[in-house]
Amino acid sequence: MKFSTKEDIEAPIDAVFKMLCDFEMFERAAMRRGAEVQRTDMKSVPGVGMGWQTAFSLRGKRRQVEIEMITFDKPNEMVFECRSQGLISLMTVELVALSRSRTRIMMSFDVKPLNLSARLLVQSLKLAKTSLNKKYKLRVAEFVKSLEERHLSA
Repeated sequence: MKFSTKEDIEAPIDAVFKMLCDFEMFERAAMRRGAEVQRTDMKSVPGVGMGWQTAFSLRGKRRQVEIEMITFDKPNEMVFECRSQGLISLMTVELVALSRSRTRIMMSFDVKPLNLSARLLVQSLKLAKTSLNKKYKLRVAEFVKSLEERHLSA
């Protein structure tokens, strides 16, 4: 099951990619929302092999997810593989320069079940795909707007 959207941002591609590589900011944001986040690599610069172990509560159940960066093509693309109990997901972030000061961000999230219980979960998500897709697009739009505001205030 795949969710995808695209948004345009008033910022140069290099500036957008640099903001997307501020992983410490994302770690802090997740911790503020109650997640436990721990880096699993010792890399000092962003690149393939970066990883995180996360744990959070969702619908009353404790979930654990391992995240690993599997593609890093500066300033065009980053792909993250997320593994949890019975699910594997790929999160792709692609950037395209529309002009010197405008960039298109394309984000996709593809979820694949690995066992029967995960297959049932994905099947139930498919029933609500329209509303979930709307929420996904709204969250990405809010995120892109916050990046744009951050760029303008810098």
